[in-house]
Amino acid sequence: MEWKVAADRIRPVSQRWLDTAWQRLDDLTKPRRSLGLLEELAARYAAIREEASPRITGKAVFVFAGDHGVVDEGVSAYPPEVTALMVNTFLAGGAGINVLARCAGAEVHVVDIGMATPLPDAPGLIQRCVRRGTGNLRREPAMSREEAEQGIEVGVEMARTARERGVSVVATGDMGIGNTTPSSALFAALLPAAPREVTGRGTGLQDEALNHKVGVIEAALERASGESNDPVSALAALGGLEIAGICGLCLGGAAHRMAVMVDGFISSAGALIAMRINPAVADYLVFSHCSVEKGHRVFFEREGLRPVLDLDMRLGEGTGAAVAMQILEDGVRVYNEMSTFADAGITPGA
Repeated sequence: MEWKVAADRIRPVSQRWLDTAWQRLDDLTKPRRSLGLLEELAARYAAIREEASPRITGKAVFVFAGDHGVVDEGVSAYPPEVTALMVNTFLAGGAGINVLARCAGAEVHVVDIGMATPLPDAPGLIQRCVRRGTGNLRREPAMSREEAEQGIEVGVEMARTARERGVSVVATGDMGIGNTTPSSALFAALLPAAPREVTGRGTGLQDEALNHKVGVIEAALERASGESNDPVSALAALGGLEIAGICGLCLGGAAHRMAVMVDGFISSAGALIAMRINPAVADYLVFSHCSVEKGHRVFFEREGLRPVLDLDMRLGEGTGAAVAMQILEDGVRVYNEMSTFADAGITPGA
């Protein structure tokens, strides 16, 4: 399958390219490393692209939409019908991700990868549905392994087609009522962590409902204890199809030497699966922000990762990724457009 080929192609970014990028950054007209994370992002982007003068040639956000059988357990404050309603809002250009993507100069592509409600006549919707919603992960596998792999394939395809259009930065986005529950279950299984450590309030659950949600995840992990011995099996047992698509976008983006801007909690669950499939994929991922969902901070601490922003965001859709795309562009423009000491006729330290 294409996703396995993509995963096998990914190699850590070249230390030689990183060193070359830092040599230029350290020669710019500023105190050494004084632009902090902007410089780190620029150096990583140069090494990802393996270009002496790296440019961002196009940006695209992929919002993967899927539904979840586990909402039958009462783990969400919203009904599943909201997924399709929000997809229509994305397609009309009126959602948060549309506004922020316009600010960032990024395309928005919405992918039906597992919605319960088909929208066959929706203009602009990319139709790649693997199945109409997942199973109730508390009581059965969310999907078969074959379906999980098909979901990953969709994400790889989106990365490949973006690259063919000249896009160099892709961003992950999600839409799926109830999807913090499978995400928390995956973090618990793959970090690993206790479910209570990585389970938050999602769309605004109160204490009693939050405790119930934790119990649902604990029951799901117990049910799936013999089914989640590798990352893809864990995805099939506990995950969601939008999470599978995000995993595939991470793998495909890295395989094509694109920077992958990872959104929030749900997107990081997909990224974690990709990182467990091939750890080198992490070199190509930029984690845009730390979500309010408590498990997101646990993920960053356990994996030794640093998000670009911490803005108390928890919307999903790719909104945090769209904001951070602009920070990445700032770093790349500094790299390319700022004068060196030699250009300015300055001798450092003089």
